Amino acid sequence: MASAVTSLTVFNVDRSTQPLRSRIIDFDRRLKRSIGGCLWLYKEVKMAGSYCRRWAAVAGGVSILALALAGCSGGGSSNDREGVKTITWLVGNTENSVASADKVAEEFMAANPGIKVEVETRPGGAEGDNIIKTRLSTGDMADVFNYNTGSLLQQIGPEQNLQPITGESYVSEVSDSFKPVVTSGSEMYGVPFGSGMAGGVLYNKKVYEKLGLSVPKTWAEFMDNSRKIKDAGIAPIIQSYQTTWTSQLFVLGDFANVMAAEPNFAADYTANKAKYATSTAAVKGFQHLEEAGKAGLFNEDFASTTFEQAQAKLINGEGAQYPILTFALSNIKLTFPDKLNELGLFPLPGDDASKNKLTVWMPDATYIPKSTKNLEEAKKLQEFIASKAGCDAQTSAVGAQGPYLVKSCELPADVPDAVKDMLPFFADESKNSPALEFLSPVKGPALEQITVEVGSGIRSAKDGAALYDEDVKKQAKQLNLPGWN
Repeated sequence: MASAVTSLTVFNVDRSTQPLRSRIIDFDRRLKRSIGGCLWLYKEVKMAGSYCRRWAAVAGGVSILALALAGCSGGGSSNDREGVKTITWLVGNTENSVASADKVAEEFMAANPGIKVEVETRPGGAEGDNIIKTRLSTGDMADVFNYNTGSLLQQIGPEQNLQPITGESYVSEVSDSFKPVVTSGSEMYGVPFGSGMAGGVLYNKKVYEKLGLSVPKTWAEFMDNSRKIKDAGIAPIIQSYQTTWTSQLFVLGDFANVMAAEPNFAADYTANKAKYATSTAAVKGFQHLEEAGKAGLFNEDFASTTFEQAQAKLINGEGAQYPILTFALSNIKLTFPDKLNELGLFPLPGDDASKNKLTVWMPDATYIPKSTKNLEEAKKLQEFIASKAGCDAQTSAVGAQGPYLVKSCELPADVPDAVKDMLPFFADESKNSPALEFLSPVKGPALEQITVEVGSGIRSAKDGAALYDEDVKKQAKQLNLPGWN
């Protein structure tokens, strides 16, 4: 969360999800940029297992602060020199998000010398959501910003806060399958940033080969493989509950299996006619999480392991399987580029091998707030992102983690093996299902805490599913969905 001090703003670093290298990059950015005006800088030092914040003396004393205050300008954008306009772009602070945005901004500025783009960062998770909502509500949002698509888009009031782009020519470049997840009412608001991804199981191919294992197509086969991996002294299933959102994959990544068993679940769920706790198919994600935890198939330090540490465990063979979103591949490319092709991917398996499907996620989108004072420049950046040049810039920065949702974009021939594993599922619509958040606006904020409790043995699968059914009620009622009030 941000706290204001007169015209200055202090932003806390999201320590739970931001690796040291990313924190250093983020700190360097803070020395150079202002967010919504001016920024009071600090650096963060880790000492004896705790973090001590020390205010950064940028040059010395009150005189520098006075100069900073004098140099502040409202609206988040300015003219650096005659004929050049500066616009701001707010993105997530993960290493791959920053790298992608920086490269896109670099290529965009080369093609548009009259526009300068300053990339700002924000934390992920609930803190980042609150920053987005606060800055939109106060009219202090950057000129363009990246945010979720699907159900979470509806939570930031697109009709009230975002600039519609339905009539813009570059919208024709956006894949038809993406348009519904950035549409509210009759208007479209965003263009895809990043590639489509999957929620599945990344696995270490060397471990599988050494133990003579085959890719499982049923839950029973997955559990059998996991027991054999455990017997070999390797953590079968990596969990990273220090980064709480990663705990949700057993539930969210299982949704393709839910739709295979109950094709009307998403519609019935939206209408308050179906529940996780009472659906035989939907509750299985919670049950599988509980079963794997009780069987001792997680890494021993699952409660303290972070997202970044989990990736290292997988690459180094300390663990064999990691249920996760495939955007992790971009992070792995940055930190372990020479080992990226040692990983493969398979869907979270269900009960029926003949209905082995992959749950797929749409990428985030880049939006323009109504508060921008640089609408034409913001649209030019949006147009560039939704072009082959924009996709190529992202690929050169972090690689490709799945297919792009821009019609003119193509994947390079040397995509990672794990990406190649998912492409057949994307190519055949009968082999995939969008995650529930792209089919229903009903989503509760507490799922990641609930799945941590279920995976840790604190709460039963049955109770966890029932608690999540209660968790979604507030949002459904706020959205005035039929059947909920």
